[in-house]
Amino acid sequence: MSQPVLAHVALGANLGDARATVRDAIAALDRLPQTRLLRASALYRSAPWEASGPDFINAVAAIETVLGAHELLHALQALELQAGRERPYRNAPRTLDLDLLLYGDAIIDSPELIVPHPRLRERAFVLLPLAEIAPALVSAAELQAVAGQVIERL
Repeated sequence: MSQPVLAHVALGANLGDARATVRDAIAALDRLPQTRLLRASALYRSAPWEASGPDFINAVAAIETVLGAHELLHALQALELQAGRERPYRNAPRTLDLDLLLYGDAIIDSPELIVPHPRLRERAFVLLPLAEIAPALVSAAELQAVAGQVIERL
C-alpha cells in the first residue's frame, strides 16, 4: 500500500446555495476512498476572478490520501459532477469547483493536471484560506501581493 500524501484542495461555488455546496463538498472529501479530511478553512466570500456571475464562496481543505494525484483529480471531478457542475465555457459560473492545489511536494506537469496549481499564488481566495490552515505554505509577501483583492471571511 502506498504511503499517504498530504494534499490541499481549493473549493469554490457561485451558483445555487454555494455555502451549503462548499460545506457538503468538504464533508465529501472525507468520504473519498483511502482519504481523510485533516482540516478545512473557514468559508470566504470573493468577487469572481477572471469569471462572471455572483460572488464565490471559497475554502481550502487539507486531506491525507493514498490516491495517486490523477486518481484524486478524477475523484474531485466526480464530486463536481455530482454537484451539477457544467463547463459551458472557460470560467463560467459554477455549482462547484474543486482544484488540486498541492499534492505533497510533487511537481506534476501533464496535459490533465498541473501541480502546484499554476495560479495558486495569484489568488487571495486561495491564499487566505490556505494560510489559515497551513500558514507555513504561504509567505507574508505572497499575502501582501494579493492584498488588493476583495475577500471576506464569513
